[in-house]
Amino acid sequence: MTGYWDIGYTYWQAGEQAGGRHSVSLSPVFVYEFGQGQVKPFIEAGIGASVFSGTNAGDQKMSTAFNFEDRIGAGFKFGETQKVGIRAIHYSNGGIKEPNDGIESFSVFYSHSI
Repeated sequence: MTGYWDIGYTYWQAGEQAGGRHSVSLSPVFVYEFGQGQVKPFIEAGIGASVFSGTNAGDQKMSTAFNFEDRIGAGFKFGETQKVGIRAIHYSNGGIKEPNDGIESFSVFYSHSI
């Protein structure tokens, strides 16, 4: 089991009511790698916090600018420096205030560390 801290900035451009929102997030991410060798499958998960520039993003009504960031992902690690995978991230206020529509982000990623 390993992990890392993820600091992110997202620009949300969609919807007619609140397109053009910004968000910043901070999340500890835990990673579990399977097996030995040069190519290792992995899964990752984390729960962090985010702050949006408003209480809506696109047509989603989140009611608060503060939101939780839940994530899950999977992929392959090549050697010690490269990763490729998929990731799903869900943002919501965790029921602090209604309505709590939440919003999701899905991505394919590649990373290379030095």
